[in-house]
Amino acid sequence: MTNRLLGIAAQITLMAIVVSVVLLFVGIGILVLIHVCVLGRAFRGGHGAAARADGSNEVSSGLSADDLEKLPCYDFKAGDKGSGPIDCAVCLESFKMGDRCRLLPACKHSFHARCVDTWLLRSPVCPICRASADHRKGCEASCESGVVMVRIPLPVHASTSE
Repeated sequence: MTNRLLGIAAQITLMAIVVSVVLLFVGIGILVLIHVCVLGRAFRGGHGAAARADGSNEVSSGLSADDLEKLPCYDFKAGDKGSGPIDCAVCLESFKMGDRCRLLPACKHSFHARCVDTWLLRSPVCPICRASADHRKGCEASCESGVVMVRIPLPVHASTSE
């Protein structure tokens, strides 16, 4: 009986060793596969703005600093007392009196200048509607235009139920 128990214990130990080795090689294989995928993505230029898919060496495809300065900007002034707060869609903070804001001429969306400038240096489109932010494609205006953004409440239509 002892020999029989000893044989079963040896078989269990051998099976445990075989399963452990198989799991070890499966784990190593998964790690190698992940490594190859990451390296392949890096060599294809899948990360970083410096390695672009079209082969150009441009670091950014956004607006230039000169184009950015030509976009209209203004100091925020609060509108009617009944209107609610107006938020910057980039940082999600409300505009405060005196904040320097920038108006995109094509779509008329407004943002904090510091928030949207960072965005526009990387991408030449509005963060909300993806309209072109290029000043040549919108209206011509300067930062001294004195634009004041005021929220106008929309009329509420009563539904007719019979």
